Amino acid sequence: MNFIADLIDTYATAHTAAEPALLQRLNRQTHATLLHPQMLSGHWQGRLLAVFSQMMRPRRVLEIGTYAGYSALCLAEGLTDDGLLITIDVNEEMEVFTRSFFAQSPRAAQIDYKIGNAADILPTLNETFDMVFIDADKLSYSRYYDLVFDKVRKGGVIIADNVLWYGKVADTTKQPDKDTQALLDFNQKVHYDPRVLHLLLPVRDGLMLAIKN
Repeated sequence: MNFIADLIDTYATAHTAAEPALLQRLNRQTHATLLHPQMLSGHWQGRLLAVFSQMMRPRRVLEIGTYAGYSALCLAEGLTDDGLLITIDVNEEMEVFTRSFFAQSPRAAQIDYKIGNAADILPTLNETFDMVFIDADKLSYSRYYDLVFDKVRKGGVIIADNVLWYGKVADTTKQPDKDTQALLDFNQKVHYDPRVLHLLLPVRDGLMLAIKN
């Protein structure tokens, strides 16, 4: 869901760097063959993630929620030469599709794609991360935040997607469903966390950026 006028969104996308050819193919294949293609980060948000990555030049990136691999490929663009991106997804049915696109990337050797429950895998990771991107089950956002926080370096950034949840978090006329309530709680958690400098960006479905103090 976009929170700006369609004309502005179209203009902004048209004046944003083009998707690399691999991501164009992934975008088309996702919409042609997969369920829930709206889960893809897509052109504009993908370039935003790539810009963040290229600005930070991270050595270690963690992604929770891989789906088709689009956002992982964007986040990998700024990796240092000895960098590594670890991406975790619970859906093993996506593995063949996603690995096929990772294999085509010049960063293929720097992507560690793990299948399993993130809550089980995260405590086993002995890494210090420069960037973390959370885009998985909404009920677990607060738990993932807590599990990764001590693994993020000072000055590192945690980015969480879908924090506006189709605008439902701002709709006070309805009783929130479980996912909406979980995101309301997560947004409040970050907002009142004195350990971070945070910003909620109202682009697409909302991105929460939290920089560790």
